[in-house]
Amino acid sequence: MKLPIFTVDAFTAKPFEGNPAAVIILQEPIKESVMQSIADEINLAETAFVMKEKDKPGYSLRWMTPVAEVDLCGHATLATSHVLWQQGICSESEPILYHTRSGELTAVKRNDEIELNFPAIPQKQIKYPPELITAIGGVQPKYVGMTKWNYIIELENEDAVRNLKPDYNVMLGLPGWGTIITAKADEGNPDGFDFISRFFAPEKGIQEDPVTGSAHCALAPYWAGRLGKTEFKAYQASPRGGVLGVRVEGDRIYLTGNAVSVISGEIEIPE
Repeated sequence: MKLPIFTVDAFTAKPFEGNPAAVIILQEPIKESVMQSIADEINLAETAFVMKEKDKPGYSLRWMTPVAEVDLCGHATLATSHVLWQQGICSESEPILYHTRSGELTAVKRNDEIELNFPAIPQKQIKYPPELITAIGGVQPKYVGMTKWNYIIELENEDAVRNLKPDYNVMLGLPGWGTIITAKADEGNPDGFDFISRFFAPEKGIQEDPVTGSAHCALAPYWAGRLGKTEFKAYQASPRGGVLGVRVEGDRIYLTGNAVSVISGEIEIPE
């Protein structure tokens, strides 16, 4: 059986920047083990599997890293929406509804950008283990909190985030499966960024994720409390880099970004 596959760079307007995701369009369900094998074969941070629901409006959407399924993924949802519109499967004038492990999510086309409606992810301050300092390269944190999945760590300034050199082996032994590093952007930066971040998830087979939509579902309410505003321009300072528009509305987070198609083709799987 051959399945259509697309590779899309998300949260960027330029190819070979942002976060690449693979998107596979299904007509019928396939085994979860096959989905995981495909994600391992493709070996991108995320592979999205999307299929039209037969008994209700919208699409089922699942996300796989090379080693595990995840509950929420922003950049692969952005990439999936881009493909569904680009291929004429969905109308650009109508929202796309997704049924996921994190509930119902929607995507809306706004001119050249895509806006995602995601759940806010709360965090709370914690007492952290001493190994955490080793894991983030010996840098002293300004704040350490924890979401249901990840650490969220504020550092003193932008340079500390950009120059961070994590110890992935130590990070693997920590509770949770990801580490969000963030700081307020430098005052007067020419791009108008409010905050920057990086994201590490070696437990999910991703040492550093280029641009992480789900992390911004925690970063947005965190920075809303720090900066006293609800709308932000954010930058994820990975080597590829990516720009996100972020807005807080109650318990929902709106993420906005561009997407660029890079590769299209077919993948053959056993019957």
